[in-house]
Amino acid sequence: MSFSLVDYLPILLMFVVAAGFAVTFIGLSQLVGQRKRTRTKLMPYECGKDPVGSARERFSVKFYLIAMIFILFDIEVIFLVPWAVVFRRLSAPEYGLSNLVFFEMIVFIALLAAGLIYVIKKGAFDWSQTARREAEAEARLLEVSEKQRASKKAA
Repeated sequence: MSFSLVDYLPILLMFVVAAGFAVTFIGLSQLVGQRKRTRTKLMPYECGKDPVGSARERFSVKFYLIAMIFILFDIEVIFLVPWAVVFRRLSAPEYGLSNLVFFEMIVFIALLAAGLIYVIKKGAFDWSQTARREAEAEARLLEVSEKQRASKKAA
């Protein structure tokens, strides 16, 4: 088996087409797109949370809790991929592990579901009107404290 650079030509072609597609549509959006600069559009975007106050202000604990829960469940779900890849091989008659491997994954998914139910019962995903009112009150409080700091600096 000899090495030939021509064998990699389809991959190079794919990269060229992808780059050309990206450059073309970004250029078209710059040429054809609307350019209405509003105050809202010029504000920095901070991961779904309106940037209110100083950059050194504290975020709500709920923001960090959601981030940690996402990472936890994301990592746990990633463990399903290697299991799915080797399941058929481990289920082969020469290993005789089909029931064991299957029930281990059932236990894993049950623990994952129990964790999700626990998090839901604790109200971590509760974005009801009460949670929204609390977030709005927190934003108003930050805005007032920012105005007080600005008036102290001016005085």
